[in-house]
Amino acid sequence: MKILIFNWQDIKNPFGGGAEVHLHEIFKRIAQMGNEVWLYCCKTPELPSYEEIDGIKTLRHGDRNTFNFTVKSVYRNRFSKEKFDIVIDDINKIPFYTPLFVKEPLLAISHHFFGKSIFRETNPLSASYVFLAEKLMDYIYKKTQFAVVSQSTLDEFISRGYNLKNFSIVQNAITQENFPMKVGYKSEFPTIAYFGRLKKYKSIDHLLFAFARVSKNIPDARLNILGKGDFLPSLQKLAFELNIYDKTKFFGFVTETEKIELLSSAWVVVNTSMKEGWGITNIEANACGTPVISANVPGLKDSVSEGLSGLLYEYGNINQLSSLLESILTDKELRNNLSEGSVQWAKQFSWDNSANLMLNRCKEVIELTKK
Repeated sequence: MKILIFNWQDIKNPFGGGAEVHLHEIFKRIAQMGNEVWLYCCKTPELPSYEEIDGIKTLRHGDRNTFNFTVKSVYRNRFSKEKFDIVIDDINKIPFYTPLFVKEPLLAISHHFFGKSIFRETNPLSASYVFLAEKLMDYIYKKTQFAVVSQSTLDEFISRGYNLKNFSIVQNAITQENFPMKVGYKSEFPTIAYFGRLKKYKSIDHLLFAFARVSKNIPDARLNILGKGDFLPSLQKLAFELNIYDKTKFFGFVTETEKIELLSSAWVVVNTSMKEGWGITNIEANACGTPVISANVPGLKDSVSEGLSGLLYEYGNINQLSSLLESILTDKELRNNLSEGSVQWAKQFSWDNSANLMLNRCKEVIELTKK
């Protein structure tokens, strides 16, 4: 097949996250199966306008802030003439509204709706723009075929009036050979870790509040924050105010090797986000033999097997989060059982399986369009 993908960002974009990993890991495998895969995304400073990455022919064009306005014209002036078998619309940020102009078989990928959570992340004007743009989806994409990453995301679409028959789940996964897939060395001190982008809506401040309580009862506990983002200065300031800065280490960007070492040595990893499409960082922690404590919210709850790979808590409930952290840090038997269960859970998630599911979904959409 000849496949065209529209997404805001490619895997090398510094603003990329789990959505870009999902797209890249799946479609690089589809390209390796002999299919021709093109990705059209926004331009990134210091990266070329064209680059082939793991078999994906990547075209970068247009400004990041206005990229969605370029997609329609570029499609009509160039891509519509190149006879693609299927077009993939990866809905991540502002939708492109491809059902209004794409003529080929169309498959949309969705990770989650921002919904009202966008108002925690940005200013009211920008948040209103995103919120209304998602509302328009309910009319423009109503008859579009979808692949979503979790049951939570599927449930959200159905609650908005979409037809279940138009959906399938192609979940996130990990490249298992890149991870230990076993319980290994653990830090000398009781260590809690967060790994991911430092964004306001991910609510990492909740973890700092919880850790401040935990550290009073477990004085030698440590907190590692892995990742970068614009919420970092606020988190550093809060750590000072809570008098936990000397026990908290902000690592910033870490390499894949460093990530695995730090996730493996942690006693528990915490995910405090108010909403996600899934929770790939939860599975990565599990693949390092480390259990997770995660907010019981759409997306994240799909990536945790409660009692096997980790524990869930009510989003925003600092008391409950603190209590669960203390339980894992002080109860060796519980911690060991969850650590072993984490590896067992992580073994279920493979990019090879997800790529095959996506390829079959593409073929299905093409056949449906012929009818």
